[in-house]
Amino acid sequence: MKNAFVIILFLLFAASNSFAQYNKIDSENIKIEKFDPARDASKDFQEAIDEAEKNNKRIILDVGGEWCIWCHRLDTMFIKNPDVLTFMNDNFVYLKVNYSEENKNEKFLSQFPEIPGYPHWFLLDSDGKLLLSKSSGDFEAGKGHDPKIVLEFLKEWTPKKKS
Repeated sequence: MKNAFVIILFLLFAASNSFAQYNKIDSENIKIEKFDPARDASKDFQEAIDEAEKNNKRIILDVGGEWCIWCHRLDTMFIKNPDVLTFMNDNFVYLKVNYSEENKNEKFLSQFPEIPGYPHWFLLDSDGKLLLSKSSGDFEAGKGHDPKIVLEFLKEWTPKKKS
């Protein structure tokens, strides 16, 4: 009985450690892992532009909030599909911009088209010029986002590599 208890504890520990690893987004190009109302979106955006210009990448602004279940579902899609996350990070600077009761980032977001729902993506060239306003609803399949649709979208908008 004592051995069974030790085995159960070991399995619970292993499962929780594995779960923690599974839910960690480990990427140098995802600037902000959560939607943070305390962040300065304008400053973060300028840093994203600097990085995008330096590395020949485009920028994805992911606008949403910690209150948004579909925002978390989009994050989960990336966690479960590291190939999509890696492709995105190789070609885009990904920046989360908070929209919540605490901070709607109205001044910053006023430079972009109206957002019909969350999460919402703005795709920008490396210099910050808006290329596309994209509803994440276009990526949905069932109660989540389809990694194949997201990857297709990313491939379509990947910047041309400089010779």
